[in-house]
Amino acid sequence: MRIIEDVKLDYKDVLITPKRSTLSSRSEVKLEKLFTFKSGNSWFGVPIIAANMDGVGTIKMDEEMNKHRCMVALTKHHSDVELIDHFKKQLDSSIYSLGISDKDLNKFDNVYRIVGNKQMRVCIDVANGYTQSFVDFIQKFRDRYPYVLLMAGNVVTPEMTEELILAGVDIVKVGIGPGSVCTTRKMTGIGFPQLSAVIECADAAHGLKGHIIADGGCSVPGDVVKAFAAGADFVMLGGMLAGHKEGGASPFGDNKFYGMSSETAMDIHNGGVANYRASEGKTVEIPYRGEVSRTLKDILGGLRSACTYVGASELKELSKRTTFVRVTQQLNNSLNAYEI
Repeated sequence: MRIIEDVKLDYKDVLITPKRSTLSSRSEVKLEKLFTFKSGNSWFGVPIIAANMDGVGTIKMDEEMNKHRCMVALTKHHSDVELIDHFKKQLDSSIYSLGISDKDLNKFDNVYRIVGNKQMRVCIDVANGYTQSFVDFIQKFRDRYPYVLLMAGNVVTPEMTEELILAGVDIVKVGIGPGSVCTTRKMTGIGFPQLSAVIECADAAHGLKGHIIADGGCSVPGDVVKAFAAGADFVMLGGMLAGHKEGGASPFGDNKFYGMSSETAMDIHNGGVANYRASEGKTVEIPYRGEVSRTLKDILGGLRSACTYVGASELKELSKRTTFVRVTQQLNNSLNAYEI
């Protein structure tokens, strides 16, 4: 047993200090970015990804996010037919999600064979990215599909980030436990403060010409800013994009949002919680938020504004222009009861 004595930080623990800027308007800030990856793929757009969660990673969400040049990791639970029909559209936003079972791989083989898009974007997604079986699957998948843009996770340490990149991953997904409906930290005591995880994993990834996704922990647009400022190449959002029309929410129904390891999710997709495990997610009811374009306007507007505060004319400059200051309080919540 050992203890890491260095202080590790979450988004709530810091603010970004403003710096002199020559920008005269938020409209001058460019959020789109061109990425090139080790697999030979490239992608141009705004590097925000809707998470592969029920009520978020839907086909309708993908169609809308594509209009804003963002991406969507589709849930693992779309049928073969749905995925084939959708990927034939070749939207620049679509990400195919899968686990590491033989069933998952066979399903992808079928979709890929019919769609025939060598440069598909794929996310291999598990809760625990530290198992040897996960790394073995990635190597097997990369050998079989050398040209796809490959994302995988989740991990929170630089050593495992490096291992995944060396195994063939283009973009490592970083985050264990920070999500709004994740209870992994409560149930297992496992995790790592998200801001520090992003900083350390980004440094490791960039040293190998890899990239990272900051996955989880963002509850307001300012958190998205901090993730990019900490070195994240992409930011994945779940709770912030839940409750919208495109995710299947309704102004007349009960809109539930739940973690994909929750009892609710396992009842729906797996017939219940297996007797050897516990639920590591919770279910919450959230208000109907209307069309996701309104929420995206707030998120992208916050990003543009932050860039003007630090003098970054492009999103890719934000981390280079960032100085974090540790705080004990970042918001004045005294009037939240009256917010409308």
